[in-house]
Amino acid sequence: MELKARKRIGLVAHDNKKLDLIEWARFNRGMLAQHDLVATGTTGTMLQRELELPVTCLQSGPLGGDLQVGAMVADGSIDFLVFFWDPLEPQPHDTDVKSLLRIAVVWNIPVACDRASADFMISSPLMTSSYERTVPDYTAHNDREIPGSEETVGADDGDGAGLELARAARLAR
Repeated sequence: MELKARKRIGLVAHDNKKLDLIEWARFNRGMLAQHDLVATGTTGTMLQRELELPVTCLQSGPLGGDLQVGAMVADGSIDFLVFFWDPLEPQPHDTDVKSLLRIAVVWNIPVACDRASADFMISSPLMTSSYERTVPDYTAHNDREIPGSEETVGADDGDGAGLELARAARLAR
């Protein structure tokens, strides 16, 4: 998948890391202005106010924003992620946090979880040029046989409808 020179950047920060992200974004405002920014609710609102740049704001993280960012990663709408998460504070939505980090790895997008990594990413020459990102091929995973799936969907009673249903269910995956 070709990433254009203008990237779509996901920006997420836990409460104790929001000021770190804002400071980082302020320092890198010129570079960020050349890209499309998407952020979870409170973080996005703060970024808009501080940077005076357009930011697409999703829900707050605990209200589903992390999941929305993850869905955008999965459908190719986010090219890389800057996620300043707090490793010392338990989050009420820890499973969403883990899911977001996992899906970024599944779809092979760059992720910066701290300022040093974000500095390396944003200063890379790839930041302002196109890049051919390898997207993993999950065809075999999507087409795999799931034991018992035909019985679950419906048995064939002789008219073939049950098998047709099972085939349709497999294709829908």
